[in-house]
Amino acid sequence: MKSRTVLSMEQALSLPYATLRFAQLGWRVIRIEATRSGGGLPGDPNRYIGSRMGGGDDRRSYFIAPNVGKQAIALNLKDPRGQQVLQRLIQALNVDVFCCNTVPSRYQPLGIDYATLRAAKPDLIWAGISAQGPQVPDAPGYDPVIQAMAGYMEVTGDPNGPPMLTGIPVIDLKSGDELYSSVLLALLERAETGQGREIHVSMLQVAASWLITLLPLLDMGCQDSEITRSGNEHRKFIPTNVYPTQDGFVYLAIGSDVQWQRLTAIPRFASVANTVRATNEGRGQQRDTLYRDMAAVTMQYQTDALLRDLAGATIPATRIQDVAQVREMLERQGKLTRTTLPDASTLRLPPMAVDLMGARAELSFPPHYGAHTHNVLSEAGYADADITALLAQGVLA
Repeated sequence: MKSRTVLSMEQALSLPYATLRFAQLGWRVIRIEATRSGGGLPGDPNRYIGSRMGGGDDRRSYFIAPNVGKQAIALNLKDPRGQQVLQRLIQALNVDVFCCNTVPSRYQPLGIDYATLRAAKPDLIWAGISAQGPQVPDAPGYDPVIQAMAGYMEVTGDPNGPPMLTGIPVIDLKSGDELYSSVLLALLERAETGQGREIHVSMLQVAASWLITLLPLLDMGCQDSEITRSGNEHRKFIPTNVYPTQDGFVYLAIGSDVQWQRLTAIPRFASVANTVRATNEGRGQQRDTLYRDMAAVTMQYQTDALLRDLAGATIPATRIQDVAQVREMLERQGKLTRTTLPDASTLRLPPMAVDLMGARAELSFPPHYGAHTHNVLSEAGYADADITALLAQGVLA
């Protein structure tokens, strides 16, 4: 796969996650961060979240994983001279993709709007992530707020409890994935047409696209209980749920009547069967009593014993694993990626989403703020004296 150059004005998580996927492909990713303004810390606020890693104050634990394998420059795009630098970088480095995740109302004032950058390089792929797209140009895009706005919190958690966030920032990550895939499609189109493309990723729209099992129910005369929190049980496939055991919990999934037959053929579970429960519709009629009957069985046995029986009947089931157990499982499978800290120790990272030929399993440790400003500008043809002057003027850092 041909390597590409991505210039990304990025912060927080959604866009850094997207460009991490480009870095995993072996593409060159140069992240642009703002120069210091007012009394705040310079650059991406996520640099300063979590425990310190790798020396200095600007590479902390929350920042590390999404930003391995990248370069970093600091550029003041509020200054017209900084905007000129950006356009020169796009031309001189033959940048394929420009990305950003600031509010759309800032695109033109910062000189990063598609029309401006396309004038510098007509075949440029431009991609931005924002809360609700250009139609709502001033809305900030924060994952928990979008989770609340998009109905995720209303459908997550105990039905008798309050709305709840998901355990990971799913909308940030889904938005990053959508930008990633949209850019790949745009590059494929460009190979055929020679034309660039403008891509807007709305976090709200991205989140709503995942309501595919819920939103259509509004037009189907369904009960309100079908479109709200259901705890660990599945709304439709019964008795898919989490059940107590003698030493923990087991989650098992019944996705068809055939699987139900295999489950109740296991001697331990024979007592939960009756003629009504032979179909998923019938099991729905006895939902609450069925869950109690299932729990009464599972709590009599050790988790491992249940899992052996369920595996023998090809019933999807698992113990509830913590993150350390997941990492151990993935490491046995050789799936983890890695980076090396400045002290030469290894930091294990999540796997790539999909194994791809030529992808990079080892990525460089994230750079300090502005670590590559001088080298990148030199590559673009700036003389040392010009770079020094721009640094003195606050255009670079």
